[in-house]
Parts: sequence; C-alpha cells; structure tokens
Amino acid sequence: MLSQLSIKNYALIDSLDVSFASGFTCITGETGAGKSILLGALSLVLGKRADLGALQDKDLKCIVEAEFLIKKYGLKSFFKENDLDYEDLTIIRREILPSGKSRAFINDTPITLDVLSQLGNRLIDVHSQHQTLQLGNNDFQMKVIDALADNKSLLNEYSEGLEVYRNITKELQELLDFQLNANKEHDYNSFLLKELDEAPLKIGLQEELEGQYEQLNNMESIIEQLAKGDQLLNDEQVGILNLISELKQVANKLSNYGTDYVELNQRIQSVFIEMDDISTEVQSLQEGAEANPQLLETISGKLQTLFDLQKKHGVNDISELIAVRDVLTEKVSVTENLESNIEKKEAELRGQEENLNKLTSSLNERRTKVIPELKKQLETSLSKLGMPNATFKINLKPSDTFKTNGKDDLTFLFSANKGTDYGELKKVASGGELSRIMLTIKSILAKYEQLPTMMFDEIDTGVSGEISNRMGDIMQEMSNTMQVFSITHLPQVASKGNHHFKVFKVDEANATRTRMKKLGDDERVVELAEMLGGKDLSDSALAHARQLLN
Repeated sequence: MLSQLSIKNYALIDSLDVSFASGFTCITGETGAGKSILLGALSLVLGKRADLGALQDKDLKCIVEAEFLIKKYGLKSFFKENDLDYEDLTIIRREILPSGKSRAFINDTPITLDVLSQLGNRLIDVHSQHQTLQLGNNDFQMKVIDALADNKSLLNEYSEGLEVYRNITKELQELLDFQLNANKEHDYNSFLLKELDEAPLKIGLQEELEGQYEQLNNMESIIEQLAKGDQLLNDEQVGILNLISELKQVANKLSNYGTDYVELNQRIQSVFIEMDDISTEVQSLQEGAEANPQLLETISGKLQTLFDLQKKHGVNDISELIAVRDVLTEKVSVTENLESNIEKKEAELRGQEENLNKLTSSLNERRTKVIPELKKQLETSLSKLGMPNATFKINLKPSDTFKTNGKDDLTFLFSANKGTDYGELKKVASGGELSRIMLTIKSILAKYEQLPTMMFDEIDTGVSGEISNRMGDIMQEMSNTMQVFSITHLPQVASKGNHHFKVFKVDEANATRTRMKKLGDDERVVELAEMLGGKDLSDSALAHARQLLN
C-alpha cells in the first residue's frame, strides 16, 4: 500500500508531504484545485513519461518520492530478477532535472523506466474514465474470467509451453528456409568435397612430394655426381680410400713410438672407417639412382592438384585445405540429414501442440464453468447500482490458433435495457454505465486475487443519489482487503471513506499553490456540506452532511 507521498517542484505544488493509511481514502476538492496534478505527480513514480513543462521552477529539479508497504505483494522474485535490494518498506524516487533528463531509483538503486513501470503496475492501479475502454478488450475480459476460475498456475504452465512451441516453430521454419537454399548448393558442395576427398590431403605430404620431385627432376645430374664421387673415393691410383689406407699404415707404425702417436693413429683409423662407410653409401645411392619419368609425372600431377586446390579455395597449405574439407563435409552432411531433421522437428512440434491443446482444453473447461457465476455476480451488482435490466451474454468457443492466454474466442456482449439488442460494451454502454461496470468488475476481482492499491479517479462521474451511495459501499467493501482511493465530487462517496483529504489552492507571494490536507471530523462535515449545497452553508446542508457521515 501507499504509505507516504512527497512532491517537490511539480506544477502548482512547490512542496507536499502526505501520509496515507490502509482502508478507504477519499480525496475531494473543487474543479481545478489540483487533483489531476496530484495524480500526474504520482504517475511519475509509477513509470510514466516525464514532461519538462511540469517543473514549477525551471531552474530546480522536480522530485517525487513514494513509500510503499509491499510485504503482501510477493515481489521478492521481481526484485531479485532486476538486481534490486528488497525492503518491506520500499521507496521509489523520480527526479526530473532542469536539463530535461529523468532519473528513477528503487531503494536508492538507479533503474530504467521500463523496470519502474513494471513495478508501478504491481503497486497501484489508477482507474479513470479512460480506463473503461479496457472493458472492451478481450484480454481484460478473459483476465476476469481466469481470476474466477483460479487459472493462474494453469496459465503459467501454458505460457511456458507456448514459448517452447514458438521456439520449435521458429527452428522448423529456419530448417525449411535453409532447405530451400541448401538443395541448390548441395550438388556444388558435394562436387567440391569429392575433389578434396580424392586429393592427397595429409599434413607434411606436400613437402615430401616436393622433395621427391626435386630428386626425380634432377636425376641425370645426381647420377653424374654420384659416379664422380665414387671415382674420387675408389680410384686405384689416387682414390681417397687408397690414400687414407696408406696413411693408416703409417700411423699404425708411429703408434709404437709413444702415446702421442697412439692418439693420432686412433683418429686416422676413425677417418678411414667413416670414409669407407661414405663410399658404401655413395655406391648404394648410385645403384638406386635411375631416371623414372612415370613416377616424376605422377608426383608432378599430385603437386599440381594440391596447388590448384589451394588456389581455388584461396588457402596456402594442406592444413587449410583440410579445414575447408571439414566445413564442406558438415554442409553436405547437414543437407543430406536435413529431411530427417525436419521430420524430427515436425514431430517435436506436434508433441508440443498436443500438450498445449490439453492445457487449453482444461482452460476452456474451467472458464466455461465459471461464466454463469460471473454473469450472475455482474448482473446482481449492477442491479444495485441502478441498472436492474443489465444483462450479459458471455460466450466462449475454442479457437484454431494459440493465443497468449489460451485457445479461446470470447464474446462479451451487453444490454442495458429490456428489449434492446446485445452489443459490444464500448459501443452500447454509456460513460456512466461503463464506470459502474468497471467498478463492479474490479470489486469481483478483489475477491479472487490480491490486487494492488486501487485509485479510482472520478469513476462516479455521471451518477448521483442512491447509486453513488452504493458505489461508495462497493469501494468501502473493497477496502476491507486492499487500500482504495477515490477522487470524487460526490458527497455520498466521500462520506464512506475511512480517511478524507481535501485538495485546494492558495495564493502565496504572487503565486498560486496547490495544497492537500487531511480533514478532521468537523472539517469533513463542512466539506461535505459545501459539496451538497455550495459555499453558503445552510443548516440543512450541515445536517445532511452529518447524516451521511453517520
């Protein structure tokens, strides 16, 4: 509930601090006194857009601060989701700077206007004559029926299922759209993949082939050089091995003359062994060295294939070609499995649709069951509000499409008088009738769900006498379970309030200011008397006022 409201530098209000209590609070005042200004300021802390023109002093910022007792509202999850500090006594502050910028805070944490609006909708329901247009809205009408049917948990389950259904539908459509293009690209991708699959794609293979190509392509020179090397090593007269063999004999003899020559002999022996091994290797290479034009052509072809593929795909080596091949493999695989994936997704969609149909069937059944009770309550209450012949036709039929609140089409028709045709509320009901219908619906809702603070802004316009008295009774009854405000011009309604505030204007320092004060018992008598008979108070008006209060 709203427990405190502070307004600074807003329109005709320079500074206002007022405390509110639970129960039924009535706010009265002459036309133009500033009741709409009060509502405008309150709307700022409920998330409405700020208007720089509302600043009284353009050089100072406007501050509106409201305190709410929210323990009963079950808002802890909302605070957690929005990373806000939860307090049973929550303070909302809105600031409008002279620059035109606006700031909002919940328990001193800066928040966006969207978050503020979401919280505001859960704290106060401001109802004016303009809001009666909601009566013609199918979603609002269905909300009333669902409240009576206690469909909250079922609707939550349906809402979650509907989100899953829409996600599956979206995924299926994406697969179908992909299939249209994929079929066109499949053949080309398959051709590219076949080329890469047939190519010798192995890390290090290109370097190996290039080495083999260099050897085969220069085989004549290799054979020539190997023959020359063999001759240098093994010539009978001046071959390196023969010369080192003679040197080995010399070193062997020297080794008998001291340790210095032993080491020299060992080194020469090692050289001979190494050169002998080299000679064997050269001869072996010479024997294996032969021209092979066919192998050269094969290797050249493989290299050319690799070079062509690298150029075709704009890459530099085999590793990048392998990456391209993997991507193509995935594309071709997806395309080839696409039909199967689509069939699976369609089956998944059918399963979810079946689940939703069960939920919507339950919703339809529960709604159908409570409609007679809603019709009865509406007509009984409206009869007491001076509409004895008001009747409703409420029909519910299954729809072909899933909606946000189920799969039902609702027709909510109204007739105010006997013998008149039924029609849509907004077309056949007058403003006064709509106000009474809305008040009745709100009072019914209050019995079935925890409503936020209700603020009726001149909802009783267009009615008088006993009807206004009954409207006051309804608001008073509602205030037994919730905080109710009524901004009213009717003394019959104002007299029902547990608390009574008056909004009025004063002239101070060449400026008009709006003020608000809580009336005591005697002040209430005077205010009601003035509402009944004007400023010139008569004894009868005062007596009538006292009678209303009693």
